[in-house]
Amino acid sequence: MSRFAKVSRLFVPALAAALMVGCERPPVDTVQTGFRGTGMEQVYNPRILATQVDLNTPPAPQPPVPADGPRASEVYKNVPVLGHVSVAEFTRHMVAITEWVSPKEGCAYCHNLENLADDSKYAKIVARRMIQMTQHLNGDWKRHVGETGVTCYTCHRGNPVPAQVWFAPPGRKSDGGSMADFSGQNLAAPSVGLSSLPYDPFTPYLLEAKPIRVNGNEALRFTGAAANRNSTKQAEHTYALMMHMSTSLGVNCTYCHNTRAFQSWEEAPPQRVTAWHGIRMARDLNNEYIEPLTKVFPDYRLGPTGDVAKINCGTCHQGAYKPLWGAQMAKGHPELLALRKTAAAAPAAAMLPPPVSEAMLAVLYFRVASPLLEGEQARGLTLLIATMNATPTLTATISGYHSASGELAMNQELAKNRATGVRDALLAAGIAPNRIVLDKPLQTEANLVGEDPAARRVEVRIK
Repeated sequence: MSRFAKVSRLFVPALAAALMVGCERPPVDTVQTGFRGTGMEQVYNPRILATQVDLNTPPAPQPPVPADGPRASEVYKNVPVLGHVSVAEFTRHMVAITEWVSPKEGCAYCHNLENLADDSKYAKIVARRMIQMTQHLNGDWKRHVGETGVTCYTCHRGNPVPAQVWFAPPGRKSDGGSMADFSGQNLAAPSVGLSSLPYDPFTPYLLEAKPIRVNGNEALRFTGAAANRNSTKQAEHTYALMMHMSTSLGVNCTYCHNTRAFQSWEEAPPQRVTAWHGIRMARDLNNEYIEPLTKVFPDYRLGPTGDVAKINCGTCHQGAYKPLWGAQMAKGHPELLALRKTAAAAPAAAMLPPPVSEAMLAVLYFRVASPLLEGEQARGLTLLIATMNATPTLTATISGYHSASGELAMNQELAKNRATGVRDALLAAGIAPNRIVLDKPLQTEANLVGEDPAARRVEVRIK
């Protein structure tokens, strides 16, 4: 036997064994979700599912208590968020949140036990705002959470800090040198399933409102209205987010997409619409509730660039297609099902004009620097969708407007993202792409100095 043959006999089995380490051993389970032979199926490893049972088993609910009697704000001091519930309900909630968030640390994790009204502990300030965030999520994001809803336990699972959060990555000493531009890639990061895709899919899409869709509507068409100017680099960032979503939910691509036409909304499973709202929900929560708390947290709780821990799909799902496998914990805590409007919050809401819904025109208004429609404005979008669905011959021309205040390029990009968001909502609701026209961003002439709430708008003209 030659020397080469001897070395091969030793080397080849070792190489084969190394390659097999990256594979899952059988048996695996498959669930068909579409027509036979189309690859519309989900693949599950029963051994992995078995390890998730404890993680997705919610704690036993606290015994119900009466809703009558004195209000919490009448008995306790400094109860601005849950002061409207009864003392019994308030006490029940405090017991539950201790079990959900700090079972080892107890009440002292948030409270000064010598003076429960004291706000000196940062955790109490954060917890108060997180309760409001949970109420907002359950009340205003039903298109993602449905009637199942969430509680503090959905994310925390008995930990003061949820197991899956994200920070902005630190800068690199070398960004490719003279050889290449890393573009945040080639680090095999867990955030993208240990692939070489860009390792920060969160900042562009779950904090900022960068456009996610890169697929064209027509194959092999690169001119005119069908032109697709998106680059391969943009596609890699989009796929990085998709890898994160797949890992976070423990599913493959066909959970949200049809194998025959990934870009088609008409042929996609309904979960794609739910995911569309989930991306925008995470962005909303990060910007409106979590980022503003940055200065409240001590330095040791911040990331390497000084930012606060933020949420992504994994924060709630933690490897399950539905958090806690769909357990309906929230219905046992009605105090968490809707954000209670306070007098302090009313002026901010009043700053925006009411949405316009006329026979041939819809106007939707946005907050400063935000691409999201909230509250009454979101309901205005729902009316627009109902109008378009009721008359299939109607077409919509969408125009984004911005004020003269601030940098022109940033304003134009924001106006574009607002208009694109309205378009995407129409597509997600089943409106055919050929019924929607997107105009370039426009600057309003209503106010050339300062901020004008009426300038931050999207107009939809219906024909």
